[in-house]
Amino acid sequence: MILKDSNGNTLQDGDSVMVIKDLKVKGGTDLKRGKTFKSIRVTDSEDSIEVKDGRGTLVLKTMFLKKV
Repeated sequence: MILKDSNGNTLQDGDSVMVIKDLKVKGGTDLKRGKTFKSIRVTDSEDSIEVKDGRGTLVLKTMFLKKV
């Protein structure tokens, strides 16, 4: 399975990505545009990845990300 970001770049485990749009997250914290995540993990879903953010893990849709 090949995952692609919003610009069509291929995403793999360990890549860095940046959020391209402000996102509301359950739990009260929001992700602002420009936030960068390092060392992503590809999931079994064809449009999602996992990232570590502080204490927990977030699952983000690839259409709101771009490869750095």
